[in-house]
Amino acid sequence: MPEVVAAKPREGKFNKNAARRVRVAGKIPAVVYGAGQDSVAIEVDPKQILRILHSESGHNTIFDLNVTGHPAAKAMIVDWQYEPVKDTLLHIDLKRIALDKAITVSVPVRLIGTAIGVKNEGGILDQVLREVEIECLPGDIPSHIDADVTSLGLHGVIRVSDLPHSGSIKFLSAEDATVAHVVSIRAEAEPVAAVAAPAEPEVAKKGKTDAPAAEAKK
Repeated sequence: MPEVVAAKPREGKFNKNAARRVRVAGKIPAVVYGAGQDSVAIEVDPKQILRILHSESGHNTIFDLNVTGHPAAKAMIVDWQYEPVKDTLLHIDLKRIALDKAITVSVPVRLIGTAIGVKNEGGILDQVLREVEIECLPGDIPSHIDADVTSLGLHGVIRVSDLPHSGSIKFLSAEDATVAHVVSIRAEAEPVAAVAAPAEPEVAKKGKTDAPAAEAKK
């Protein structure tokens, strides 16, 4: 059974104080948009959202969204913000989904097996690409894509082109992009030039205002 997320529209001003009141009441502010309909500012139960984000399919989960006073819709989570200190949800963006139209999503890559280059040749397996971007119908979104590394020797490479391809999904990530490779311990230990650390963001994920007009996407 798909998850059913019940929500109700937010009313009044859409500013930080209003968003704080929503959170104090045990909900989190959100916006739902897409499918050719107007965006709607809503409030939802953070426990439900966290349960979806922590599920096997994660943010690619398609669920039923029931907003009071609005038609029921299929939806998915497309963006979310965490408060970095307390690690609590601050805001989410939801998108209405048409089940008969292809969408673009990022799917985790899961490495399977123990590489022979690690087991017998003293190498280290380095996963370079942890997600790949694909296009498919909502019902065909895989929870993950497996890459078998068992036969990967020292300096061996698995690329996007080596991942399992099927007629139901189209890879948008570059086919020659490295997913994983086995490197020598010596190469792994070589120093890397220091890079200036970016300024710490105010919130995790993308910074967005709470005003639905600024978040509306079609």
